[in-house]
Amino acid sequence: MMGLSSHWLADAAAGLANDMSDASFWMPTQASDQASRVDSLFDFILWLSVFFFVVLMAATVRFAWKYRQKSPNQRTSPVKHNFKIEFLWSAVPTVLLVVIFAWGFNDFTALSATPSNALNLRVVAKQWAWTVSYPQLDRECTPTIDPVSGTQATTFYLPANQPFTVQLSSDDVLHSFWIPAFRVKKDAVPNRYTGFTVTPTVPGSYHLFCAEYCGTNHSRMEGTVEVLNAEDWAKFLSKEDERCKLDLKAPNYGEKLFAKYGCAGCHSVTEDRATVVGPGLYGLPGREESTSAGKVVADDDYLRESIVYASKKIVSGFEGKQMPSFEGRLSEQEIGALIDYIKGLDGHENDGGPTNDDKNE
Repeated sequence: MMGLSSHWLADAAAGLANDMSDASFWMPTQASDQASRVDSLFDFILWLSVFFFVVLMAATVRFAWKYRQKSPNQRTSPVKHNFKIEFLWSAVPTVLLVVIFAWGFNDFTALSATPSNALNLRVVAKQWAWTVSYPQLDRECTPTIDPVSGTQATTFYLPANQPFTVQLSSDDVLHSFWIPAFRVKKDAVPNRYTGFTVTPTVPGSYHLFCAEYCGTNHSRMEGTVEVLNAEDWAKFLSKEDERCKLDLKAPNYGEKLFAKYGCAGCHSVTEDRATVVGPGLYGLPGREESTSAGKVVADDDYLRESIVYASKKIVSGFEGKQMPSFEGRLSEQEIGALIDYIKGLDGHENDGGPTNDDKNE
């Protein structure tokens, strides 16, 4: 056991050393467009705190000395309030907090904006490994197991200077997807999607961690992000490159699942949206639907919920027609493949983007 631990620690130390190779005193390497924004805000808060700490400590020492009791009979002078000072020590911190909030909120919203040229990634967390798939590329990076340490490490690939959008979900418990060099961290939550968009800027290898305790082997749930230059990314996309390749069923995997589970017996997928038993699925994504729970927009979360918990939001006109629940029967990869298939029925490109609906976080 001691040997396994030391082996894992050595690997982790080597990975962190790589992440810190071009690091500042406080932070690891800046390897994304988000990194400089986060570091600037961090530095502002740090030096603002240092400034006020020095000012307050100096004032404390000065006043403690100046107003010390100089004789046993000395009495404290009557204390009167000073409106200007009291106003300033309330107003100045308030203004600074508003500045920090606005600065942080602006950086946060940048993670939610998805450019049209973003590469889409679907990341599924499961004790204790990551699976990263590329819906647009029919590739999937799965974990490999170190025979010595037992660590399940996933390596996935990104092009430099192109934004990528991550759609996160979890097969079991709460996880957190953290790439320190990118300054991004987002929870992977069971039964919902979260996500972010960021642009890697520096080619290299960067560590991926789970930042939320998720069970016994939490510390071994890691991975590597390989940011490639244009030439290496073109090689990765070539047919000859074997990295993260899926088997031949991948391009129509969602369609095969749709047939496997008998979905076509109840839902039409043709442009005429003919009613079989349940509502037609052609052109559904993005459409507003009237349901038993009111009007909803058919986004990824709605599609997922309708697959897993079919009776939660029944489409108007189909009351009394019971679709079987697929809770516990489908993996996150299978749910994602079915959603991609439904979104591609009308010929639109899969966007696979995150919902960024973090109201419950």
